[in-house]
Amino acid sequence: MKTVTIRTVASSGDLMQFIKFQWKPYRGDPNFVPPLIVDRKKLLNRRSNPFYKHSEMELFLAERDGEIFGRIAAIVNHNHIKEHNEKVGFFGFFECMNDRDVANALFGAATGWLASRGMEAVRGPANPSVNDEYGLLIDGFDRPPVVLMTYNPPYYAALLEGYGFRKIKDLYAYYLHKDKVFSEKMVRVSEAVMKRTGLVIRPMDFARFEEEVRTMQRLYALGWRRNWGEVPMTDEEVACLTEDLKKVVDRRLLLIAEVKGKPVGFSLSLPDLNIILRRNRRGWLLPAVLRLMLFKKRIDFCRILTLGVLPEYLSTGIGGVLFYEAARHGIAAGYSQGEASWILEDNTMMTRGAELVNADRYKTYRIYQMPLSR
Repeated sequence: MKTVTIRTVASSGDLMQFIKFQWKPYRGDPNFVPPLIVDRKKLLNRRSNPFYKHSEMELFLAERDGEIFGRIAAIVNHNHIKEHNEKVGFFGFFECMNDRDVANALFGAATGWLASRGMEAVRGPANPSVNDEYGLLIDGFDRPPVVLMTYNPPYYAALLEGYGFRKIKDLYAYYLHKDKVFSEKMVRVSEAVMKRTGLVIRPMDFARFEEEVRTMQRLYALGWRRNWGEVPMTDEEVACLTEDLKKVVDRRLLLIAEVKGKPVGFSLSLPDLNIILRRNRRGWLLPAVLRLMLFKKRIDFCRILTLGVLPEYLSTGIGGVLFYEAARHGIAAGYSQGEASWILEDNTMMTRGAELVNADRYKTYRIYQMPLSR
């Protein structure tokens, strides 16, 4: 059997090999959505991406006789360690041929690097954090991923579990269709909650864009901190994300929930650009831009990316109403289908909200973890 060699990414040429390897395991897979190479380079740039101002990352390539068979990243997120007081490192950007020896060599390199930096466990996949693409798809392989969600071959789970990784948390994706969202019960519940609480759902005011973004950032920091594994983004990370979202957002899909003029929650949905990018097979920027210009209006699918309310309003029913309003506004904007993702398996408020709008759970993503011996 040919020996597996592991080497670190040490040059721009190595980085391009790391990025382009992703195409190899998906050859012939019609559900694979090629990433934009320019976006991957930006995400992995440890000099310009603000995530790496508080985190460390090492990239590894696995080779046999000079041919690349896999890749992985090892990540120390110091903000996660501060937020949760646990010495947990992460792995991410894992791609591998169906070869257990290659996978084991990659996992060994990543876990060894993390252990050398004092980590006591490894969790993932995170690309590179909970605020980015997160989790391993374990069911629902019959449909392509929506925007900013992961996708992988079914055999990846066996490679992880064969090395010793075990489930720590599942994340759900729910499918919504315009023909199922509306019901007399939901309308009655929504009207009752709005009357009882003084709730108003309004679109984001783009004339006060910076102020609105700061409001959403504050709500996110307060409302999401209770979630398992959540790490608030820094101001620089928010600014970077905002610049990216401004290029693709549909203004009709950003909603803020207010009670007597006080912002208490928000929802952010995005058009599913993957419907178009799926045909951009080489991942080049110019063809993608041209396709988006020509066909963006044909996108009839959106993703509810972020939705939540402040902790003190969790028991009021406002979360469910916001869920309903996000779906309703999406339909009014011309999106006949949607996905709400991801939702923690034990986030009862959000899973109940999905059920209230007759959404179907149709995909599961898994977060794995294993202890590290030091």
